[in-house]
Amino acid sequence: MAFIKACHETDLAVGDKQRFKLADRSILLFHLADGFYATAASCTHVFAPLARGKIVEECNVVCPFHRAEFDIKTGEVKKWANFPPGIAQLTNLLRKEKALATYPTKVEDGVVLVDV
Repeated sequence: MAFIKACHETDLAVGDKQRFKLADRSILLFHLADGFYATAASCTHVFAPLARGKIVEECNVVCPFHRAEFDIKTGEVKKWANFPPGIAQLTNLLRKEKALATYPTKVEDGVVLVDV
């Protein structure tokens, strides 16, 4: 495992998220009530920036473009792209449901580390 420093745990308040470039990967780090979680920074539908998305139901992130929704902890697709009606369904013919990549995290001495 290759854990890399993302930030200090005090840099990210509970409920916030921030994008990082770690080992040539775009990572989105979330600070949820029960700890830190890291996912790919782009939606798997049409690669929209999830950093602009909203956290809902305490542990899901919603893509700002077509409203695909992913579990932050597991990457599981909770809802596939559905907006705007008609257009999202057309792109869904080309882009099938795909989970979001997730990365292990840990905190050591106040530093958040991500295994990329």
